[in-house]
Amino acid sequence: MPPSVLVLTGVVSVQVGAGLAARLFTQIPPAAVTALRLWTAAALMAVVGARPLRQSLAGLVRRRSWRDAAVVAAFGLTLAVMNYSIYQAFARIPLGIAVTIEFLGPLAVAVATSRRIIDLLWVALAGVGVALLTGAGSPAGGHGMDLVGLAFALLAGTAWAAYIILSRATGRRFPGASGLTIAMLVAAVVIVPVGVTAGRGALLRPGILAIGLVIGLLSSIIPYTLELEALRRVPARVFGIWMSLEPAVAALVGLVMLGEALAVSEWAAIVCVMVACAGAARGSARSSQAPEA
Repeated sequence: MPPSVLVLTGVVSVQVGAGLAARLFTQIPPAAVTALRLWTAAALMAVVGARPLRQSLAGLVRRRSWRDAAVVAAFGLTLAVMNYSIYQAFARIPLGIAVTIEFLGPLAVAVATSRRIIDLLWVALAGVGVALLTGAGSPAGGHGMDLVGLAFALLAGTAWAAYIILSRATGRRFPGASGLTIAMLVAAVVIVPVGVTAGRGALLRPGILAIGLVIGLLSSIIPYTLELEALRRVPARVFGIWMSLEPAVAALVGLVMLGEALAVSEWAAIVCVMVACAGAARGSARSSQAPEA
């Protein structure tokens, strides 16, 4: 497949997984759905990469690399926070709006790693998008902005920014996908108390477990695999521009799967943030060769 098809397929996969998770909220709370996603994804990654995982864990113990262990543990904690907070946002505000707010995290990282004056324009454009979203609860038609949902989306964006930094640090310390697998296992363990408390016996129902497995595949395994393959074949700036389609795909999935129709001002806000993220990703990658490496 061409890299563009790989990226688009990954974007659609993760957002369809998000839509399926949001529909599952009617049966179990968002925290329980978060646990199902992390447990199934971690289990699948551990099974597929069992040998590299054992080697990496043995190496940690043998070398007593506590700093490496701390980095991958922080990465896992970040994954848990990011997944938990974005699902809490999905339960309160439309999918497209939540993902748009969440994208402010990667935008902040891209701007912070660039030294171009034009990046101030992208920040201003993203600010316009956020202003349109927060003002979309007018009588003219939009959704009243749920402040708790907005806060969870912002927390997810902050965690996503930390995810980018810690993912790079983990990749330098662990070969292949073993670092990500360890981080997923850490995230799955961290979410156990919250997930079990929220879901209780419902988590053991075969139908719920089956849907959780599908969500784990769509939201984690498939997009991670496709994105890694695409990154081997295209520059980081091109990848970042393609990924900027995600808020629009999220809005369309929300419309089709959840009936979440957006107002014109909300679509305009999504476009503003998409353009800002694409411009910042392009500028960040051009100003430094580190992202492409």
